[in-house]
Amino acid sequence: MKIGFIGTGVMGTGMINNLLKAGFEVAVYNRTKAHAQPVLSRGATWQATPALLTQVSDVVITMVGFPKDVETVYFGNNGIFQTAQTGQTLIDMTTSSPMLAEKIFKTGQQRQIDVLDAPVSGGDVGAKKGTLTIMVGGLKPVYDKLLPIFNEMGTSVSRFGTAGQGQNAKMANQIMIAGTMTGLTEALVFAKKAGLDQAQMIKTIQGGGAANWSMGTYGPRILAGDLKPGFYAKHFLKDLRIALTVADQMHLQLPATKQAKALYEAMVDQFGWGDLGTQGLIKIYDRP
Repeated sequence: MKIGFIGTGVMGTGMINNLLKAGFEVAVYNRTKAHAQPVLSRGATWQATPALLTQVSDVVITMVGFPKDVETVYFGNNGIFQTAQTGQTLIDMTTSSPMLAEKIFKTGQQRQIDVLDAPVSGGDVGAKKGTLTIMVGGLKPVYDKLLPIFNEMGTSVSRFGTAGQGQNAKMANQIMIAGTMTGLTEALVFAKKAGLDQAQMIKTIQGGGAANWSMGTYGPRILAGDLKPGFYAKHFLKDLRIALTVADQMHLQLPATKQAKALYEAMVDQFGWGDLGTQGLIKIYDRP
């Protein structure tokens, strides 16, 4: 099975490497070819456009930044649907809009092309180790057929229903992460002000009822001054905006998520720190 993979960023690179290790033939495309060099050096092949990549692939996976990027990659000039053919499978693993996932699915159906939305959770560490959590929307027979590919990238793979439901599951995930990231940040700020040993506090918390992935993964990075992106703050803000848009459509109020969005808006839009990792939220509190 030949796989085409669009997007060789922080997440995509780790996912592609795991597919290569599993023996899949992988062609790649990225807006900047230099960013694809780490996977090209491991055996991936280069295609100059999404349309050309689609021509040589049985399965096309996309992992790009924003919904507008997904729209362009699928529907734009030299996009996937310019050359996609009956019998191919398209998988968008970007965290994107459930409505856009439905649009891609319907376009695929019209052309007898299988489509899944399959956003992931687990950050750069999960992408590298192949331990991502993968949330899938789409038809069950297609999901069953693609499980061997998903299993090379993740250790927890679940189908939640029809097109768009993978994205909705990821929105629920991001709502939870919003709470743990703000909790982590404010716990560290409080501990520092109170004169506690922050490293000891993290170790203690991780052994009790407040244990959480954000604390265990990003707490030590913050203490080490490491704000490099395992997951970009600008992408997390995008996710929170999507989640709240969908919540508004469901007439659902999520006040805690709105507050998290406001904090990340300050970080990204006001101070320009969107290319830091989500743990860079600590800088909002560290300002004089």
